[in-house]
Amino acid sequence: MLTLASKLKRDDGLKGSRTSATTSDSTRRVSVRDKLLVKDEGYYQGGKFQFETEVPDAYNMVPPKVKCLTRIWHPNITETGEICLSLLREHSIDGTGWAPTRTLKDVVWGLNSLFTGEDCDSRQADSPVFTLSFSLFKDLLNFDDPLNIEAAEHHLRDKEDFRNKVDDYIKRYAR
Repeated sequence: MLTLASKLKRDDGLKGSRTSATTSDSTRRVSVRDKLLVKDEGYYQGGKFQFETEVPDAYNMVPPKVKCLTRIWHPNITETGEICLSLLREHSIDGTGWAPTRTLKDVVWGLNSLFTGEDCDSRQADSPVFTLSFSLFKDLLNFDDPLNIEAAEHHLRDKEDFRNKVDDYIKRYAR
């Protein structure tokens, strides 16, 4: 079986990838610096967010490690870049964690859902994309179990002030 990790090992000329001196030989780090997530809706509208993905040798049996390189004010992303995304969990009791059938494309969809979940009321629930996104990543719409507790409480306490802080972070860090 050909996995992404073995392909990366063979393809040293792959644009956008690099080996990090801080990682072991068994891990390849794929930088998606040239592939930014740009949001055109919701709280994060106009922001450009960079993510770094470490793809271990055991991929696709274990999930990649993903970090947000752009400072952000978000209930599911810490200011240091750690991400709470169910499909990135190797073991999950709710069945939405990592499975060998998942792909990096699923990770991108999951990251995207982190940026669209807050405004789900304003989206059309009968849209096929919304339905797919909601069914795969339903836990992302719930701020009851946030990674960044301060941001989640801020959102619950004062949505307008939360939006202002998000806008400030986008102006300072995500342009």
